[in-house]
Amino acid sequence: MNLHKYYEKIRIKYCHTIRKIFYYSGLYKAFSPEKKTKIKESVLQRKSEKIISKEKSRVWHIPRYTPGIFQYGYSQIKFIDSASFLVMYNEILERQLYKFNTSSENPFIIDAGANIGLAIIYFKQLYPNASVLGFEPDPIAFETLKYNIQQLGLSDVEVLQKGVWNKETLLPFFAEGADAGRIALESDQENIKQTSTVRLKDYLNRHIDFLKIDIEGAETTVIHDCGDSLRNVDKIFVEYHSFQDQKQVLHNLLNVLFEMGFRYYIQQIGISSPMPFVEIKSYLKMENQLNIFAYR
Repeated sequence: MNLHKYYEKIRIKYCHTIRKIFYYSGLYKAFSPEKKTKIKESVLQRKSEKIISKEKSRVWHIPRYTPGIFQYGYSQIKFIDSASFLVMYNEILERQLYKFNTSSENPFIIDAGANIGLAIIYFKQLYPNASVLGFEPDPIAFETLKYNIQQLGLSDVEVLQKGVWNKETLLPFFAEGADAGRIALESDQENIKQTSTVRLKDYLNRHIDFLKIDIEGAETTVIHDCGDSLRNVDKIFVEYHSFQDQKQVLHNLLNVLFEMGFRYYIQQIGISSPMPFVEIKSYLKMENQLNIFAYR
């Protein structure tokens, strides 16, 4: 990938400096080849982190909902909102939220709710021979997703401008402008577009190593419809969303996972209400977000 070329350029530039330090300190001959390699790698890692930190600081000062470019090695990652991009970059590419193990040399991964493609970029770095199928209904996010896939030269990646649902249909879609686009609620009045959907279950008729579902409130309906087809999936990540004035259905989602033979681990993310008996805080009418990691 282009990122590897970028690190190679840094390596060549700084290896000369490292050799000079070793020589003039009188330690060069004393170090074993393994020790020299470790020191070089440490210096290169710090330099790379410094470059990325500087780029993140630059992006931080870009106003929200303003498209921009993040310099990613020799390539570029286009984003549509600076704040949500930095959160996703930290979660996905730095903290490696979606990291998973598999014995397959070419795992098959489905990304439902691909947004601008950071998860797909990560999956292809984690498993370069992986095949990835992505779905993203937001038209602006989808065009950005395609751009990023092309810029980084990612192969064996197919993306569809579709939402995932329990049937093929047309649904009103709330285009939030960042990473929170969703099937519109009755109370949503602005930024509404029509989007085509596919039935996710129709794509689960083969072995799937990893299924990511981040579809801003539609997850329980989709998981329930997938039912027995989830037996073809090794690992599932679901981001659960609870909205104000909407029935809470977390128990239904977890029951489906349990019935399909999964154990699960849950993290609370995003919105926090320190005194929930006094006040439930919300953002974009969402009062709770949970990361659910389902595994066998």
